[in-house]
Amino acid sequence: MSYRIGIDIGGTFTDFALLNLENGRVSTYKQLTTPARPAEAVLSGLDVLFGRDNIQSQRVDAVIHGTTLITNAVIERKGSTVGMVTTAGFRDVIDMGLESRYDMFDLRINYPRPLVSRRNRCEISERVLYDGSVEKSLDPDQVKMAIRSLVEEQKIEALAVCLLHSYARPDHERRIRDIAIELYPSLYVSLSSDVYPDIREYPRWTTTCINAYTQPVFDRYLREIENGLKQRSISAPLFIMTSNGGTVTPSTARMFPVRALESGPAAGVLMSALHGRNLHQANLLSFDMGGTTAKGALVNNGEALKRYEIEVARMHGFKQGSGLIAKIPVIDMIEIGSGGGSIASLDSRALLAVGPQSAGADPGPACYNLGGKEATLTDANLILGYLDEGSLLGGNFQVVMNKAVEAVEKNISQKLDLTLARSAWGIHDIINEGIAKAFRIHASERGFDYRDSSMVAFGGSGPIHALEVARKLRIPQVIFPVGAGVMSALGLLASPLSFEEVQFKHVFLEELDYKTFEENFRRLKQKVSMTLVASGVPVDQIHFNYVLDMRYSGQGYTIEVAIPEVETLRSIFPTMKRLFEEQYSTVYSQVDLKSSIEITTWKVNASGPVPPFPSGYKTWKDGSNPSKTKNTTRKVYFRVTDEYIDTTVLKRPSIEPGVTLQGPLIIEESETTVVVPPDYAVNTDNDLNLVAQLKSID
Repeated sequence: MSYRIGIDIGGTFTDFALLNLENGRVSTYKQLTTPARPAEAVLSGLDVLFGRDNIQSQRVDAVIHGTTLITNAVIERKGSTVGMVTTAGFRDVIDMGLESRYDMFDLRINYPRPLVSRRNRCEISERVLYDGSVEKSLDPDQVKMAIRSLVEEQKIEALAVCLLHSYARPDHERRIRDIAIELYPSLYVSLSSDVYPDIREYPRWTTTCINAYTQPVFDRYLREIENGLKQRSISAPLFIMTSNGGTVTPSTARMFPVRALESGPAAGVLMSALHGRNLHQANLLSFDMGGTTAKGALVNNGEALKRYEIEVARMHGFKQGSGLIAKIPVIDMIEIGSGGGSIASLDSRALLAVGPQSAGADPGPACYNLGGKEATLTDANLILGYLDEGSLLGGNFQVVMNKAVEAVEKNISQKLDLTLARSAWGIHDIINEGIAKAFRIHASERGFDYRDSSMVAFGGSGPIHALEVARKLRIPQVIFPVGAGVMSALGLLASPLSFEEVQFKHVFLEELDYKTFEENFRRLKQKVSMTLVASGVPVDQIHFNYVLDMRYSGQGYTIEVAIPEVETLRSIFPTMKRLFEEQYSTVYSQVDLKSSIEITTWKVNASGPVPPFPSGYKTWKDGSNPSKTKNTTRKVYFRVTDEYIDTTVLKRPSIEPGVTLQGPLIIEESETTVVVPPDYAVNTDNDLNLVAQLKSID
């Protein structure tokens, strides 16, 4: 037997998925995250998984890991002390930002603080022009003085090198890196010309600063994981999930930790797309909800929408421009501070509010009985009957109803003079409405009409809330895949090795010949190929995607134009004008027949073979313990009835394919619970997916 293991760290729980490559069976596990030392949860969970399933370490072929460590480090400001070397006169660019307001009418508008304090930024008198020519050469002595000052006086651990126009000529940045490493071999150095070689200073420099800020933290974390695997005699290669849905080796991840900002969530979206293709559902809304956050992403024609920018540490959850920009290839998703640990409280107007503050894994919701006193969404769901005291994590984690009742009554019910049930439902429904609102905004901004689409719901909390969220969005069908509670970990198992290279190179399309067109892509193709070959992917198994950022002359913003798969780039070159106009008209509903067309940025993505992943997999073993599959009933509150009603509780392993189940229902499996209101019906397909649809009520 040989195995692949997927491990996904969330803010509250760490998820595990183990795939038997010979028979296609999947084993899953979930446990609380250890926020102070996230590697502990990873390694202790492996011990449980190996012991429970009698897995021999030498039989493991690969370990694939997704983590929220990078995102959390930036949001919580728990990264390293960073210094910055920049061109004279440009020290304050990362303070100035884009000089735009994300809210025109907010007189007290706030922006996130730069990751590098002003005193840690050193200017040097060099200058490269936009065409790559050198106006003023680098002074090595000045560089040495600046670096010594930053390291010895400011005690920096990492250095971000951000020079003007380094995208056109990276020589100066590379020389600074060499000097820095020569002086201080243990210093972490990030170059803007490596991290994101683009003309725009602010996004290029913020991305580089995020990379430098998280590099030491991520390196230490990976060392802990690698040492832990070695101690357990696991010699299989370790791969790290990136934000674009591909995986990289630890060495690449150490160089570019910023690319792992959305590491774990991206895997869940990939799995949603896979399920959609298997079920012939081309357009989907992917809904992931765990203990800390909820994420939404769109799948169009079987593929997840992607972009080359993400904002992290937003000051306003829904408003673009309120966070730090990171220019990385990323699956396009919206993230909301809503999860099982979201804390319920009264705002300044004595109105009920839930989140974005979270109880996390430590101390967690009050019902965890680990010291938490605040009322949380999980406490409300327990009171409503959606969760059972003895059913969490397959019965391996006990929650305490009395603690939940005490927290909700003290913090909410008594203050609002509401019944316990209405208070709990208020907490539950506010979360649903907030998620629905965020998804509406996200979809409308991208011209996506989800009303004729399906939703794929997963995560520890997603299946509890999915049908009420779908009701608000008027989505007719919701799919609950097998193993929905750990689907991001499952998605890791189906993720290929992948990396992307970018180069800013401005040229007018009308002045471009096909030889230069091919050569620009060839250089990037060669560079990105080296990364995958070094990771063990044969050259003949590498697949390439080509993308151009294009615009009309004089415009400040570009659109992405993907180049269709063709035998040669030469054959597609004559059609570039048409491809651009088609994409432009899709975005803006018109074209400009008079203006010249510019290419600004060239992108090449290389990916290896997609690992095989079985359809029709199960996350439980044949011959399950009967106690785990025993069906029961309990009192459950539903808003459509406005009362607690006797509700059948089914264990998911007991449900046969091809049956139709009428709500109300609670369907439990080890890592999550599906809540089916009275006006919904659920069908099971041949692969044991649950497909829920609204039904009429007599």
